[in-house]
Amino acid sequence: MQKTTTEKQTLEVKSRELVGKKAKKLRKQGLVLANIYGPEFKSKSVSVDLKSLLKTYKIVKETGVVYLKLDSSEVPVLIKNIQKHPVTDFILHVDFRKIDLKKKIETAVPVKTTGVSEAVSQKGGVLLLQTESIDIEALPQEIPHYIEIDISTIKEIGQEIKVSDLKKSASYEIKTDSNKVVVSVVEHKEESITPDTTVAAPEVITEAPKEGEVAATESTPEAEKAGAKAKAEEAKPETANPKK
Repeated sequence: MQKTTTEKQTLEVKSRELVGKKAKKLRKQGLVLANIYGPEFKSKSVSVDLKSLLKTYKIVKETGVVYLKLDSSEVPVLIKNIQKHPVTDFILHVDFRKIDLKKKIETAVPVKTTGVSEAVSQKGGVLLLQTESIDIEALPQEIPHYIEIDISTIKEIGQEIKVSDLKKSASYEIKTDSNKVVVSVVEHKEESITPDTTVAAPEVITEAPKEGEVAATESTPEAEKAGAKAKAEEAKPETANPKK
């Protein structure tokens, strides 16, 4: 586990009245639209300088406490729900979750693998990270930056590390289901890259159709009429020769 930096992180924000499409002009000024929310706190629309936001986020991510300078007050928050443009990756909106430093909160913390797995390095297994974050409960200033997962304990292909295998901490309580798999090593399977060149064999007719019959591979209105006439002729009863 690694805690966020102990240095106090501050970020200046400004109240904004513009919302919806009208707020687009703020983005042209290098500002990001944001919202402050939380229990016992009236939601407030604000804007924040993009460069300052990126600089702060690089340090605290979504687990470190940030103190927003709003008017004449400081509001402790966590950065949450960063929305980006699907094409340009430009940050469109961000939420600031208002917190009480004296009350525990539940939040997601990313996991980070450390060490080398013998099943991967020596036996050709493939490491799968099946859970990217773990839900924990802790005081805001005790939230770890990430939770380390030591994969050197995985010696054989097929082994896995569950939440129940993680080390306990006095600083936080894990809330994620204990049976959830965090990391596993599976057998490497090579996919076939040979193109399928199989061609369906053509239908071969080994016997010529009898008179009045039509080949199965060719059917025309004329052929159908001829076949029907031939069958009708065959169905007629034979007429006995009259006695002289």
